[in-house]
Amino acid sequence: LKAQADREFAEVPSSNCHKNENRLSWKRPNNGAAWFHPKKVSAMKRISLALAATGIVILTAGAAEARDQLHIVGSSTVYPFSTAVAEEFGKAGKFKTPIVESTGTGGGLKLFCAGVGEDSPDIANASRKIKDSEVEDCKKNGVTAITEVPIGYDGIVLSNSKASGRMELTVKDVWLALAKEVPVNGALAANPYKMWNEINPALPAEKIEVLGPPPTSGTRDAFIELVMDKGCKGVAEIEAIEDKKAKAGACASIREDGAYIDAGENDNLIVQKLEANPKALGIFGYSFLEQNEDKLQGSIMDGVEPTFENIVDGKYEISRTLYFYVKNQHEGQVPGIREFVTEFTSDKAAGEEGYLADKGMIPFPADMLKKVQGSAGALTPMM
Repeated sequence: LKAQADREFAEVPSSNCHKNENRLSWKRPNNGAAWFHPKKVSAMKRISLALAATGIVILTAGAAEARDQLHIVGSSTVYPFSTAVAEEFGKAGKFKTPIVESTGTGGGLKLFCAGVGEDSPDIANASRKIKDSEVEDCKKNGVTAITEVPIGYDGIVLSNSKASGRMELTVKDVWLALAKEVPVNGALAANPYKMWNEINPALPAEKIEVLGPPPTSGTRDAFIELVMDKGCKGVAEIEAIEDKKAKAGACASIREDGAYIDAGENDNLIVQKLEANPKALGIFGYSFLEQNEDKLQGSIMDGVEPTFENIVDGKYEISRTLYFYVKNQHEGQVPGIREFVTEFTSDKAAGEEGYLADKGMIPFPADMLKKVQGSAGALTPMM
């Protein structure tokens, strides 16, 4: 086999790779690896097949090693924070600026858990904790070492244009407005409410129209947990349901008759639509409200206004922790993973005076951030 390789490789002089006129006769993989002449590729394939036939396995470097740029996917809420860190990371000059995509938490974790190698992301941003079912998907596909990195807090707001009056809502008002089925004459039935004042006479006589995230969004998951699940508590018709799964479904199911509009994963698009339709409400992370406070206002929920201070103090209860997840198996294969994690969790970025706070992320207290820095910097696996 060695003699065969020597003979076939010798047929193509190495000097050809430097001749522009021969460039078109060389093949280059999509991953940007070295150029190979077709004859050499053919020879390598035949030798590999011959070795495989004799039971000899050729071990190659991990596929992710061919990539020299971090690939990050996931939450649209975490996206502006991750992008800011990526830009700072790239400015330092040691590593290329990472590619960051806004795919939604669910979509991002699906890509992240699909496998190990060049075609799979290195990091997944999430506006909620990874689910047990997603961890199992990771394991099934060979992703067996993941580090969970909490980065800060974010509130979920219901917002509208400043061209309209500020809404003052309760979680029960919102549940009655958006649930698929609500109590009607003592039984659960299709939601009949069209106007806000039909739910609560103190609310305006305006059409219920709420723009929100899709089912794949971590923001939607958190909204269901923090608003819908709380809003249905104490409702007699819900409490009467004995089956736990059915009860949870009755609380969480969102109507599909046009009152709730799936606006996709792009929170900036929701902001634009609220400007165009001052009577509508939008659901998104607090950071997007802060970035557009000249145009939008947050609804008061259960008597509390969504502000930076109220979220930090815990007074505004519709808030959650933000995360990103690292594929530890890519560390050492794709350059810069550990360094990116260090930048993201640094005092400069995630601290109380950090540049992420300027973009609307609610920072952890200093002692909590210190713990995060220790576990994240060591890439301590959660599994």
